[in-house]
Amino acid sequence: MPSFDAGVPALVLRLDRNPFHHGTLGAVRSLGRAGVEVHAVVEAADSPVARSRYLHRAHPPPRGPVGPDAFVDLLLRVSDRIGRRAVLIAMDDISAIHAAAQAPRLAGRYLLPEQPPELPRLLADKAELAGLCARAGIEHPPTVVPESGDAAADAVRRLGLPLVAKWSRPWLLDAATGLRSTTLVTSPETARRLYESAGAAGSRLLLQRYLPDAPDTDWFFHGYFSGRGGSCLLGGSGHKELSWPIRTGLTAKGRWQPNPQVEAAARRLVRYVGYRGILDLDFRREQSTGAYQLLDVNPRPGAQFRLFTDPGGLDVVRALYLDLTGQRVPAQVGRPGRVFVAENYALLSVVVSAASAAASAAVPRATAVPVREPAVPRCRSGAARGGVETAWFAGDDPLPFLAMVRAWFGRGLAKGVRRLRAAASPDRPPAPRTPDRASLI
Repeated sequence: MPSFDAGVPALVLRLDRNPFHHGTLGAVRSLGRAGVEVHAVVEAADSPVARSRYLHRAHPPPRGPVGPDAFVDLLLRVSDRIGRRAVLIAMDDISAIHAAAQAPRLAGRYLLPEQPPELPRLLADKAELAGLCARAGIEHPPTVVPESGDAAADAVRRLGLPLVAKWSRPWLLDAATGLRSTTLVTSPETARRLYESAGAAGSRLLLQRYLPDAPDTDWFFHGYFSGRGGSCLLGGSGHKELSWPIRTGLTAKGRWQPNPQVEAAARRLVRYVGYRGILDLDFRREQSTGAYQLLDVNPRPGAQFRLFTDPGGLDVVRALYLDLTGQRVPAQVGRPGRVFVAENYALLSVVVSAASAAASAAVPRATAVPVREPAVPRCRSGAARGGVETAWFAGDDPLPFLAMVRAWFGRGLAKGVRRLRAAASPDRPPAPRTPDRASLI
């Protein structure tokens, strides 16, 4: 990669308390390998990210809910410890939303993209996104925001079953409620019950037509859009080959695969709203029409952003750093066929998929009628051309991988013990425990 002035430190910020967020580690490694002094707000001192050789210093998060004032207080305290102005890299929605809204209060302390203060919140709000797509001419699944329990039940009859229920502002969900950000609805009664939980969820419920999944239906886009003209300085589309939870979750295995339709939709959205910074979009191809429907917009890096890394190490995080520090962002050298694997989630996805396939094979099925799928652009060169990027393991930074394995299997063992105890004592109420939003195993 051309000359890289690493004189400005960086703060990698994530307020979601998930110790298995590999995107945070990717950002630390990306900048640390370039010689940047990298700081990060991490959920605990024993977080796998805190084990990285490329992390200069870990900073504790605030306790309790993070409102605007608590957010600013946190960043000012961290800024005092850093001792000079730093590039701010928000790794979750709530951090990106607060950073844009509170940018004037952070002036002189942090470098971040100039942004309309409410734009990241607008993009991340799933109810607002439906209307935004309609105005921008971007495909989006039919969506209803019910105003009552009866309206929620009626929406089920209008949209058909199954359908997808989402909370419009998932970053407001409290783990203690037990509510999931996304739920597959199979009856009007389920939709009604979810609507009645809106007070606990802290945001509106929306019901969305379910788009069936199949090979080549799940796609994503990552890009960095400059404040100087809003041009895409670096970006790419990818195909989600494995996910966790299966069919609805994060990318467990993804492949860099050019898709002009997905890339055009991403640029159309950015032009319409005037977004600046890193953007992560999720799409699903509707099998009946071949249209790519925009499902989610994340105004920050996706956890798999390192998939789109060129041979010189340039990715969206480095592009943001270079641009905000006044340096030239080199032209991206594409590496289609490159593969990204999140080892822990890929393992779960493969195991559960194999078990489901075995169970399905044991059930007699009617002969399926073959369906002709729309043509999808494919990368001919395969994974060998671009190589494989693993989320956790790195030969030059092995300790985060070892810490992740220890914590991952330790958590699985603890959950197994709780289930065994519950099975052995069915009349005894389960012991109270602190809910954990990151508990995915």
